[in-house]
Amino acid sequence: MNIEKQIINSALEAVNKLYGASVDEQTIQIQKTRTGFEGNLTLVAFPLLKISRKKPDETAHEIGEYLKTNCPAVEKFNVVSGFLNLVVSAEAWINLLNEIDADEHFGERKPTDKSPLVMIEYSSPNTNKPLHLGHVRNNLLGWSLAQIMEANGNRVVKTNIVNDRGIHICKSMLAWIKWGDGITPEKAGKKGDHLIGDFYVAFDKHYREQCKRLQTQYEANGMNAEEAASKAAQEAPLMKEAREMLVKWEHNDTETRALWKKMNDWVYAGFDETYRALGVSFDKIYYESDTYLKGKAKVEEGLAKGLFFRKEDNSVWADLTDEGLDQKILLRADGTSVYMTQDIGTAEMRFNDYPIDKMIYVVGNEQNYHFQVLSILLDRLGFKWGRSLVHFSYGMVELPNGKMKSREGTVVDADELIESMINEARQTSEGLGKFADMTDDERNEVARIVGLGALKYFILKVDSRKNMLFNPEESIDFNGNTGPFIQYTYARIRSILRKADEQNIALPLSISGNSPLNEKERALIQKLSEYAAVVAQAGVDYSPSGIANYCYELTKEFNQFYHDYSILNAEEPAQQIVRLVLAHNVAKTIRNAMNLLGIEVPERM
Repeated sequence: MNIEKQIINSALEAVNKLYGASVDEQTIQIQKTRTGFEGNLTLVAFPLLKISRKKPDETAHEIGEYLKTNCPAVEKFNVVSGFLNLVVSAEAWINLLNEIDADEHFGERKPTDKSPLVMIEYSSPNTNKPLHLGHVRNNLLGWSLAQIMEANGNRVVKTNIVNDRGIHICKSMLAWIKWGDGITPEKAGKKGDHLIGDFYVAFDKHYREQCKRLQTQYEANGMNAEEAASKAAQEAPLMKEAREMLVKWEHNDTETRALWKKMNDWVYAGFDETYRALGVSFDKIYYESDTYLKGKAKVEEGLAKGLFFRKEDNSVWADLTDEGLDQKILLRADGTSVYMTQDIGTAEMRFNDYPIDKMIYVVGNEQNYHFQVLSILLDRLGFKWGRSLVHFSYGMVELPNGKMKSREGTVVDADELIESMINEARQTSEGLGKFADMTDDERNEVARIVGLGALKYFILKVDSRKNMLFNPEESIDFNGNTGPFIQYTYARIRSILRKADEQNIALPLSISGNSPLNEKERALIQKLSEYAAVVAQAGVDYSPSGIANYCYELTKEFNQFYHDYSILNAEEPAQQIVRLVLAHNVAKTIRNAMNLLGIEVPERM
């Protein structure tokens, strides 16, 4: 039983013995003692005053005396303005450290065959361009969320829905036909996703030129600028050709489909390479080219049941006015589907594939309304998790010079970003002398781990709901709230433990309960014990940033301790053992917590 639970149980007994009353466990409020006051945990007396019918300090003092006498975890106490500050006994801290040490994954819960099944969708790329910085944030959030949900005892299925159809795909295909001259990724010496992205940008460039010429002609014939621009966008020959290609695709034109498959395969090979570099993967990949027809069938089924209605132009709509929303189109007049229809079809396929208990969509906050509507529609269509679906809404990644625009080719490419972060890590590490006595292979591996760790931690430490400004230079710093700072502390502890091993100092299975502890050691054990609550709260809040901030706090706490106290040169053998076990568990918890963020930690650095 943890220390807080012991104190709560004893406090419940105290209230019963002292005041002849029984109270709910929630009435006993325990919190961490504020900095500057003696104590480790504080019991708030105010909720008990109606029962004690005494002043706050008197009530707190009486309960404190009872706990000191009857609760082995309490060594002594003091009262400050109705707050009962409790000093936890050294024996209780040692027992807690032994409990933490005995569990390789202390604070995490393993799923069982009966655990809830949570499906998490993330990545969701388009096959007309490579992954960029925005996708990086999405993938890192999705992967970390999956790790966190699993650490909270859930079974997790990681899925990806690839947007492999639509007008934007046709734009890249048309550009390749017109200006590609049969080029392939092999001939170009480029990853396939980058090659196709180049043609998407090329289409936009030529399309803009056409629009500009047409607009000038329309304005010369007396049309105002706004009308001329709108008409030019619709009448541009390139856009008409792209629409015609989309119609051919929807009608299964053999030649169009063959080109579509070939170009998409190039892109998938490129995506896979980027996913491997990022360290993310999926249990199941769905494709919108498969799901959109399922969605149309599901909408037609809903229409037959009276859940939706058809307008005079043959389009199908959902009336959401009773939910305080508007009407939402589900099928266009020509029978083609919209994104909402495709998401319904994807839900149908997933529900048939897995017995989902909860569905989490990792999608940017510009889609908040979309998922509000999707939740209602899925509920109406009979999906048991429809109303409870979670839109893990995150903010955009912004750059010092503004937002990214993929069609103009002004994005931060994911592959280039990963490479630059690894190179920056290599240069910074070399400059600080951290590569001494390493082989080239070791240096390359440490640079990869540190570079990616810097990138991932910088992104994940920010509250996901907020927009963030990405600054690569700030992320690779061996001091402060950064990935490399945490990784370096882990490597330092591992070095200490290796030296202990070389000196034949063996760590015991458990530490004696009468081992001495100073205040910083007690604080470290307390911080380690908080990991379980941090993991649980991150699962409730869907918050990788909570894990990241805990990693930083634990690392800071250890470094302050290590600055003040020697581990291997401790004055007493008992102190040395306690500190080695403490260091071992700090390293273990850092490794486990960083793993929930998808971040590796190096053994040497």
